[in-house]
Amino acid sequence: MSSKPKVLLVEDSPSLARVYLEYLRNEPCHTSHVDSGGQAMDCLESEPPKVLLLDLKLPDMNGMDILRHIQAKQLPCAVIIITAHGSVDIAVDAMRYGAYDFIEKPFDAERLRITLRNVLERLRLNDMVASYRENFERERYHGFIGSSLPMQAVYRIIDSAAPSKATVFITGESGTGKEVCADAIHQQGERREQPFIALNCGAIPKDLIESEIFGHVKGAFTGAAGERQGAAARADGGTLFLDEIAEMVPDLQTKLLRFVQTGTFQKVGGAKLEKVDVRFVCATNRDPLEEVTKGRFREDLYYRLNVIPIHLPPLRERDDDILAIATHFLTEYSREEGKSFCSFEPDVEVAFLSYDWPGNVRQLQNVVRNIVVLNSGETVSNEMLPPPLDLVFSNIGLEESKPSRQEPVESGAASAPVIRPLYQLEKDAIEQAIEACGGNIPKAAALLEVSPSTLYRKRQTWEDALK
Repeated sequence: MSSKPKVLLVEDSPSLARVYLEYLRNEPCHTSHVDSGGQAMDCLESEPPKVLLLDLKLPDMNGMDILRHIQAKQLPCAVIIITAHGSVDIAVDAMRYGAYDFIEKPFDAERLRITLRNVLERLRLNDMVASYRENFERERYHGFIGSSLPMQAVYRIIDSAAPSKATVFITGESGTGKEVCADAIHQQGERREQPFIALNCGAIPKDLIESEIFGHVKGAFTGAAGERQGAAARADGGTLFLDEIAEMVPDLQTKLLRFVQTGTFQKVGGAKLEKVDVRFVCATNRDPLEEVTKGRFREDLYYRLNVIPIHLPPLRERDDDILAIATHFLTEYSREEGKSFCSFEPDVEVAFLSYDWPGNVRQLQNVVRNIVVLNSGETVSNEMLPPPLDLVFSNIGLEESKPSRQEPVESGAASAPVIRPLYQLEKDAIEQAIEACGGNIPKAAALLEVSPSTLYRKRQTWEDALK
């Protein structure tokens, strides 16, 4: 199929229409022609063109009505007005209703071509910007919250992996959102209308996990009073997510490998071979290769599952996301608890950015819930911080209370203040803040109450000056 943009010419004069079509004959677009407003409206309803060359004086309606219709319906169509009855007022009205450009008759071929090329180029750039924002500046993605670069990379991998049936192996520390990631893969793929079955292998007793995955028949073991369907059968047609898969005992790993390879399994105590169609997604908070090296995880199973690896970054590597996630939880829990919290004080934000969050998003979630449940108000203050965040704030306070370095004063000049260039004072302050924060520029920026981009830009300026 051709990718040339479609251009529709609305012109009631047959002779002028032929001239304009000839002008555009060699342009990289498909140009068609209608001679009335009614026909133009029909084309807009059935298949809107990329660009509409619109004459205002038509036999059955005013072209301005078509322009208003396009704006009201928010149709993806750029309009170039062409008219012999031009005036400043008409041009202003046309632009107010969303016209891209205005050409007054008579005009030559070059004027029409340049105008059309400019509009098409502008539309192309708009599409590029929209695509960039959609793919590289996403602040939310299914259950995820965050626009940091590490998360943008995760989103793009999910976009690519979701339509496939290939097995996905998710790794990451506890609390980073592995089940959220698995659900995002399911929701983004073609199986979204089918079941998503999640099973935590670490939370099920080892002697029951086989039954939980494959099911059992009546009398298979003590307490099996009836036949039971397992997660594998319930996930038929959809996605089976096995969390903490490294906790699975070796004997069951062998059966799982056969299930992944063939799509078939037997219920515990049963003889019938059953077949299902499932998408496998698994996860672990351990290092799977280390588990393989130590003999706790089958090497062949690892390589069979690790087709598309996704590593979820810890929260400490997502500085740009911490406050966005915290604000989301603050709003959600305030609504649940009937509280009025809506923001954090600046020093609380600094404490959040300075903490390493070993429990990741889950820990942040619990901290915010603790604050909302035990306190009241509109703004979260440092007195509301639970342990260990209160200690983080205390450490920040001690750091800020340390006396700043003073320039030595020459003997005999005690009464004369030492005046240094402003840029040097700024440079020293920024470098001290970055050093005090262990090189973490976002934290230093929060303490200095400026944006991280300001610090990056100033550091680059200093480095360039030294070259």
